[in-house]
Amino acid sequence: MPTVNELLDKAKAEVSNLLSGEVFLLRDLFKGYEWNRISRSDRLLLGTLFLNYIKTDDIGVVPIEKTSSGQQRYVCV
Repeated sequence: MPTVNELLDKAKAEVSNLLSGEVFLLRDLFKGYEWNRISRSDRLLLGTLFLNYIKTDDIGVVPIEKTSSGQQRYVCV
């Protein structure tokens, strides 16, 4: 199982494949089965690390509202 830092690196790499104006969840950056294999605690930590990453680095991703299930939504600008 990859570490949370390895998963964060994978998410960072996948962001470059998104188009301007595209709205996404962190889970969208992973294949379905990959996301489901990540433990809940690691997914929560990954979400926090990803949010901190986009707030500190200007990569063209902005957090928007959360879903009804509490997942952070992002948009590429």
